[in-house]
This record gives sequence, C-alpha cells and structure tokens, in this order.
Amino acid sequence: QNPMTTLSRNLSAQRMFSAWAREHRPQNRFTGRTKSDFQRWKKATLPKVLACIGDAPQRVPLNPEPIAEWEHDGLVKQRWFIDVLPHLSVIVQVNRPPDLKRGERRPALLCWHGHGPYGKEAVMGNDTSPERRANIAQLNYNYGHQMAQAGFVTFAVDWMGMGDLLEDGKPNWQPQARNSRDWCNLYYLQATMLGMTSLSINVALGQAATDFASGLPYVDPRRLGVMGLSGGGTMTLWSALCDPRFKAAEIICYSDLWAAFGFRDLYLCGMQVAPGLFKLVDLPDLQGLIAPRPLLVDIGVHDTCFSIATARACYRQVAAIYRAAGVPGNLELDQFASDHAWGGNKSVAFFRKHLG
Repeated sequence: QNPMTTLSRNLSAQRMFSAWAREHRPQNRFTGRTKSDFQRWKKATLPKVLACIGDAPQRVPLNPEPIAEWEHDGLVKQRWFIDVLPHLSVIVQVNRPPDLKRGERRPALLCWHGHGPYGKEAVMGNDTSPERRANIAQLNYNYGHQMAQAGFVTFAVDWMGMGDLLEDGKPNWQPQARNSRDWCNLYYLQATMLGMTSLSINVALGQAATDFASGLPYVDPRRLGVMGLSGGGTMTLWSALCDPRFKAAEIICYSDLWAAFGFRDLYLCGMQVAPGLFKLVDLPDLQGLIAPRPLLVDIGVHDTCFSIATARACYRQVAAIYRAAGVPGNLELDQFASDHAWGGNKSVAFFRKHLG
C-alpha cells in the first residue's frame, strides 16, 4: 500500500465540512461600493434570506393576562401571560421607570437573552439567587434592567426551551453542548419537518411580545429598538430583519464568520441556522442587510466564543456595507476588554440618539 496515498485520504466528515466552508463563497455576498449597488443587493438578497427560515407559524390573539406587578431597584416590573401560537403561550416581562408622567410614551427595547436555562431572568434583573447574581456579574447581563434605569421601557420573552419555556423532560439543557442532543437541535429538526425553523418560531415569539408592548399606554410604538447578547444577538439580528418596526438594533457578541465559528469552532446550534443560508450570505452580509437602520455592534476583545480576529473581519465587512449604503454614521462599534459579555459603554447614548 502506498503510504502517500493513505496520507492523502480523509475519513472525517467534519474535516470535509470545514474545508468546504473555508473554500465557500456565498452567492449573494456583498461586493458593491455605491448606494445603488447596495439598494440592488438588498432588494435581491433580503427576500431570499427571509425565505430560508421557512414558513411563519400561525399566530393567535394575544389574550393578555396580568400575573404580577412589583417594584425592584427603582423600577416597576410586570409579568403577563400572552398567547402566541396554537398550543403555546409565553410570559412577557416589562420593566419601566417609575417617573412616567400621565399620558407620556417612552421608547421601548426588546431585550433578547442568550443561551442558558435562566432565559430572560438575568437580562431583566432577577438577582434573587447566588446563581443568577453570578450570571449577571459574569456577563454584565442585566441590560433589560439597566436600560430601564436609563429611562427606556424594556420588555423580554424567552426562546423555546429556556427560562419559563424550559422543558422538564429529556434531554437536559447543556451549556455549550457541542455533541449532545439538546433542545436547540431537536426543535430545529422538528420545525423543519413542518416547513418552519426554530428561528421563524422564535421570531414570532418576539413579534407577539412586541405587539403586546406596543399596546401599553406608556410605550411609543414608533420608537422601538432591539438588543441581545450572544444567542440574543442572533435573535436581535433576525428580529430586525423580519420586523421593520425596530428602528435601531444592538448586536452584542455575535459577530464572526460562519466558516470560523460555525464549522471550525462548532458554536452553531439549531436555534441559529436555516437551510441554505450560508449558500446565500455570510454573517456580515446578514448584519449589513439591517442598513440603513442604525446598528451598534459590541465585540469583546477576549471573547472565548468568537475570535477577535474574525469578529473584526465581520465588522469590517458590515462597515463596508454601511458605507456603500451611504449611512456610515449609522453603524457604531463598542469594542471592550472583556470576555463574552455586554459592553454597555455606548448603548444608552446610541438608543437615545436614534429613538429619542
């Protein structure tokens, strides 16, 4: 047997996929330079991208039901049941400043949580246990609490399988589970069998929460923003693409190249992907489709989930898209010396500037 022939063979499907990803050039990658280039690209690309996530699930009337109202750390907080889809309800939490004047309407932010069993709890400021306090401290995670203290109304809902939607049965939720049959991947398989994806379903959860929040007497439905960390950055991106009501977005620690974090590092899961998406675009193209709306990108220099080198490469491509769109000032970067976390250095000023 020729040893050189043996050495040239590859018996690993994972290495095959990684090589394919490194060599791949998405069909609709943005390569233009002018505003007309951008406009033609977005018109041709956005419908194809949105088609990748499959059918939108059937919505049902909200039928809101109040659960509780309390005061915490200078804020008024509420929880409500709403119905979203056939056979699925969710709990929406709303945080608001206590100084609202009669008839006043404030800008509101949908605050998506990332992967984790606590769901929206830490994001909205639930610090009632040592575990949740540690979660908040580690990631500067309570942006739904801090942004309400800064004067915004904030609201949040859980992804499927997390927080109030955490499943009791098998398989157990496992953080950063690379080789487990976790709920993220099982939901994706089940959804695609029905012509949907986890993304299309979770987007619908966010749209229902936004419908509800927009109807609150102290929310201005013309001034809505969306923000989220990590997996919450995934949902921030897709919420902005699918829902034009959001006038500004902050994507926190979800910038990279799919060949790097998806195929090399194996940080993808069923809650982040859609059939044929990478065939069309890379992640920076997807972020660039938000243009011309304002976008703030947070990148942690020491992020252990997304390499700073490829995160910066992603941002440079997004910046090129915003320049071509003629709105370079609508893109901002918060790069900070931290691990996977919310920078929080520019968020208040950014949303005040663009939402009032």
